[in-house]
Amino acid sequence: MRQWGLVAGAAATALVAAGAISFAVAGDEGSDETPSAGSADAGFARDMAVHHQQAVEMSYIVRDRTDDEEVRRLAYDIAQTQANQRGMMLGWLDLWELPKVTAEPPMTWMGMGDAASGEDGALMPGMATDAEMKRLGTLNGKRAEVFYLQLMTDHHRGGVHMARGCVRVCEVAVEKRLARGMVEAQESEIELMAGMLRERGAAPRS
Repeated sequence: MRQWGLVAGAAATALVAAGAISFAVAGDEGSDETPSAGSADAGFARDMAVHHQQAVEMSYIVRDRTDDEEVRRLAYDIAQTQANQRGMMLGWLDLWELPKVTAEPPMTWMGMGDAASGEDGALMPGMATDAEMKRLGTLNGKRAEVFYLQLMTDHHRGGVHMARGCVRVCEVAVEKRLARGMVEAQESEIELMAGMLRERGAAPRS
């Protein structure tokens, strides 16, 4: 329970660090100028909004496939946190009057536009394929728990990679703070999920 409390606290910290959308183009550690459509700030907001949406979907699927309170609590926390953050990022794009979609491949803002194959729905690092999402919806009990924890571990690893990229190259202060909070919270959850998998006689996929 103590470990869960630490993770929940990290997630809450990430949300508090994000601040209000009204301060999205100002801050003490970044630019106060509205970013361009091709900027890293806009690219991260667009890509991470898509990345987060799949995590929300995955989490609601597993809540219907298991009665295990620990997994259901984790899934609920991930769904609520990432839905909130997704709303922030889409709100920033609206505030900046920038498009939410682009013809550029995902990860272009990180110089990795050719790295994400998009194969079977896996548009960015860590994302589950359409087949994996469908399979999750067919499993029940412990099998659903293990597969969810494995998928979400991969998902978080990809998310951490993207968030670290934003910390390096984004310029809007509040967005950089949100990205740092994502790294901290998701790394804590990766550690938590490794323990949950061990309790179930399983391990991360890689």
